[in-house]
Amino acid sequence: MEASSEYPGIKRGEGYAVGHLDDLGDGPGFRKVRRGLGVSAFGVNAVVLPPGIESGFHYHDDQEELYFVHRGTIEVEFGDGSVETIAEGGFARVDAPTVRKIRNASDADAVYVCVGAKDGYVGRDGHAPPGEEQRVRAIADAPAAEQPR
Repeated sequence: MEASSEYPGIKRGEGYAVGHLDDLGDGPGFRKVRRGLGVSAFGVNAVVLPPGIESGFHYHDDQEELYFVHRGTIEVEFGDGSVETIAEGGFARVDAPTVRKIRNASDADAVYVCVGAKDGYVGRDGHAPPGEEQRVRAIADAPAAEQPR
């Protein structure tokens, strides 16, 4: 594994990248997950939103978005005036042309992840390598060579 020069805390290997929110920047605002981890199939950012702060209303031409609240609670206000509260662990999906804004409804920083894409689901295209057909197993049942270090 090697680290990226722009994001030294991100570790890259053959076909993967691993990092932490703090590796992508500090303070409030956007953390560029797509750029930091080299994601090319969809847009993805983490946003750190301080208490008492909200985004402006916005919408997209093409990009449907999925929001996941990692920490805190956010409110999503839609163009029709409805407001949905999304707590830690919650999700919201928003169509591209739907007007929305996001506000921190917590007393501490809220952190949410926003994934955006267009042109649909690619289907179930996952495969297990030969010998790995058992998709879920207890770690204790794995061969010794595969035990966590």
